Amino acid sequence: MAEANLPLQAGSEVQVEKKARAESSTFSRVAKYTAVRVVTLFLTVVVSLYLTIMIANMGGYVDQIRKGEIRETVSLRALNDPTLKALPPEVRTERLEGLIRLEEHRLGLDEPFAARSLAFLTEALTLQLGRAENMSSDSGSRQVRLILLERLPATLVLFATANILDFSLSVFLALYLSRKYGSLLDKATIAMSPLSSAPAWFYGLFLILIFAALLGVLPFGGMVDAPPPDTPVAYILSLLKHMILPVLAWTISTIFGAVYAWRTFFLIYSSEDYVDMAKAKGLSSREIERRYILRPTLPNIITTFALTLITLWTGAPILEGVFNWPGLGRTLLQAIGLYDTPVIVGSTVIFAYLLAITVFLLDFLYALVDPRVKIGDEGRRA
Repeated sequence: MAEANLPLQAGSEVQVEKKARAESSTFSRVAKYTAVRVVTLFLTVVVSLYLTIMIANMGGYVDQIRKGEIRETVSLRALNDPTLKALPPEVRTERLEGLIRLEEHRLGLDEPFAARSLAFLTEALTLQLGRAENMSSDSGSRQVRLILLERLPATLVLFATANILDFSLSVFLALYLSRKYGSLLDKATIAMSPLSSAPAWFYGLFLILIFAALLGVLPFGGMVDAPPPDTPVAYILSLLKHMILPVLAWTISTIFGAVYAWRTFFLIYSSEDYVDMAKAKGLSSREIERRYILRPTLPNIITTFALTLITLWTGAPILEGVFNWPGLGRTLLQAIGLYDTPVIVGSTVIFAYLLAITVFLLDFLYALVDPRVKIGDEGRRA
């Protein structure tokens, strides 16, 4: 009897060994893929940040502009200084040159731009955002971190509302139109899709003209009334009133194009053979949509939603400028106009890290929602 059980025990041990070997292989494959992916994304962030530093400094030309501003400032100061005026011309010139060199040394402009750009890159990668050169926060601080954090809530309130609203409406409306293919509403939506070719600030100008200038029912811009309301309820109501026009402008600019794209995407999947087979089996339209249309498109929906969330960090510079909205986009636009490199690089480095982390996590989310996706081997589908 014991001898009869030996083959069974041996077979069981072989299965356990195979299972352990497969689990070890899977872990090794995932670990290798994760390491390669992290290194690749980090190198991508490094390259993108260095290009941003070069562009923000115009390849070093901004240093020449700042040196010219320093020379002009010191020269104007000398004209109003009686002590310097009393000096002989040679001594006065030497004194002015010394002041100019001292100011350039304080700002690091006496070093080669190539070395300074590498120092900028190292500080950016370690999230040492430093101090702004020409900008300051409302509290008077010049720390880039505080300048960005001060503007972040305004951007999140406006664009989180607008983007999440537009994303939800576009997906559900597109799914509805895919059921009503060829209907009057479907044709009307397709006809209005070219409206998404114009940017949001373009519609914002017309909305301000109609609802603020002509009708006078909504404010021209800003985040809240001036002076701000004292009570929390009044403050929230004022905020919602000021959000109507920018959210409406953003919606008009994005909703019709997004609905058209998602509708076409859903129609492609709804015309597959396995959908016709499901209909022949008598499955309800809701169940067909859930199992055979939404589930295969879930990776694309997740990707679009994740990328929508991280673009909240950048805001919309021109739209915020049109509506005088104190967000990150308007701050970035001001930094570009003032050649404030630390603010530009600081905003870019945070967005680069957010994008890299999102792309990294999406690979694993694909494997969770789509069984066809395998991480780190030749069976993985892009």
